[in-house]
Amino acid sequence: MTADERPVASPCVSVCALGEDDTCTGCQRSVDEIRRWGQMNNSERRQVLLRCHERARRSGLLF
Repeated sequence: MTADERPVASPCVSVCALGEDDTCTGCQRSVDEIRRWGQMNNSERRQVLLRCHERARRSGLLF
């Protein structure tokens, strides 16, 4: 991350509840992704966001 690059924002939507697969039903992040978010660089955060999008799509939350 460059000095002038802003951190990628958290996908948290304040609907914090873990589903059966230990993934948050609000943001679609895994427990590990939530725990590590603060230490991730922007590239890692973008990869998490892509995985969250795919999880939401697979679960029927996106059309």
